[in-house]
Amino acid sequence: MQKGMHLDRERCVRAVRSKDARFDGWFFTAVLTTRIYCRPSCPVVPPKAENMTFHPSAAACQQAGFRACKRCRPDTSPGSPEWNQRADLVARAMRLIADGVVDREGVPGLAARLGYSTRQVERQLFAELGAGPLALARAQRAQTARLLIETTPLPMAEIAFAAGFSSIRAFNDTVREVFALSPSGLRARAPRKQTPGTPGVLSLRLPFRAPLNPDNLFGHLAATAVPGVEEWRDGAYRRTLRLPYGHGIVALTPKPDHIACRLTLSDLRDLTVACSRCRRLLDLDADPVAVDGQLRTDPLLAPLIDKAPGRRVPRTVDAAEFAIRAVLGQQVSTAAARTHAARLVTAYGEPVDDPEGGLTHLFPAPEALAVLDPESLAMPRTRRTTFTTLVRQLADGTLHLGVESDWSEARTRLLALPGFGPWTVDVIAMRALGDPDAFLATDLGIRRAAQELGLPATPAALTARAAAWRPWRAYAVQYLWATDSHPINFLPV
Repeated sequence: MQKGMHLDRERCVRAVRSKDARFDGWFFTAVLTTRIYCRPSCPVVPPKAENMTFHPSAAACQQAGFRACKRCRPDTSPGSPEWNQRADLVARAMRLIADGVVDREGVPGLAARLGYSTRQVERQLFAELGAGPLALARAQRAQTARLLIETTPLPMAEIAFAAGFSSIRAFNDTVREVFALSPSGLRARAPRKQTPGTPGVLSLRLPFRAPLNPDNLFGHLAATAVPGVEEWRDGAYRRTLRLPYGHGIVALTPKPDHIACRLTLSDLRDLTVACSRCRRLLDLDADPVAVDGQLRTDPLLAPLIDKAPGRRVPRTVDAAEFAIRAVLGQQVSTAAARTHAARLVTAYGEPVDDPEGGLTHLFPAPEALAVLDPESLAMPRTRRTTFTTLVRQLADGTLHLGVESDWSEARTRLLALPGFGPWTVDVIAMRALGDPDAFLATDLGIRRAAQELGLPATPAALTARAAAWRPWRAYAVQYLWATDSHPINFLPV
């Protein structure tokens, strides 16, 4: 699959005729005779090829006057893998739009974060996606509105503002235009719940492209969980979330064909952002077929992939938090890193109320950690300097890590900090910034796995061999790590 796939008409037609779910989110099919747009895997009888047109986004379909199919619900497709495997302007803009920046700060705020003019951002988004940032954000608001209408008993007025609409009228007009139903009609069509839900708790299904191997994904998150902030309970990974309008608690449970997501939010306006960050945490928009296909070309990696395909990269809901935890984990065991982090959480984290117990705090913000006494840190003096320099630069804005970060520029800035070597920078690039090609050639576990497989064991030679794995070297790291018996590679029992 490739950039601009919607332009390859013959390939798109084949995907629609075969109802291939792997292409969901890559492009959308608009039917000229019915004025409906669908995902490629729509279960209805495919239209004639001459009646199909193809668009790169749901927003482009909506702008062209098409409404969403009620059968396949194209707004529930996994997101395009393009935005998490690229670091150009369009990909960074799409990650910010998914994080709700346009709703909170407008298009000028989006452009300012990217360092470009508003006109240039709009031009590039329209050229590639057939829609500008306002239309893309509107499509996202429509999806959030549908989710709240169908899964909660909230009054429509509350849903309108929770989904990011500025008025009830805009909410009503958008729902009718996109779904060809009024909000109340959309609710009437929703399946009735057999049991009433818990007030204030939203239960959602997060889709993904199969296959998905949950072992290393949830195993890593559970094994490194910071007490008070994260836990593994009853088959679910739970953690607290710092969000733009408040805070939340999420429970994520792996299922065969989706991730069950249970969200408790202090402010419903954070729903879109919370879902986006959970998808990013679990790397749910990845294209495992493309990733595994590339890595299988190495005969020494192929057996690992055939044994357990679909490994994802465990990421994070907060890039600054992960960078701080990466420093805490330098040259110590997983248990020691958790202990260091737990002490900071108790002393500087913001308390939250968890109805289920177990979670007590948000992870401390850099601003809170910037005022701590370095002598209170139970670590060598050089690492204290590394830690305090990092949190100070994060707090004052000298260093910014987020979904919009330019990966190359962020690497350069991190390497300039005292105590930051290639391992720390690349693990932050891989898990916090989302670079799918980050590679930990100096990692002891990677070198040990390489040696056992017959791959070069020295960092330079292994890096040279890994050039054939690009642009998916971060996924190769997951397969190599999985050869070890460390708890990060197994679902907790």
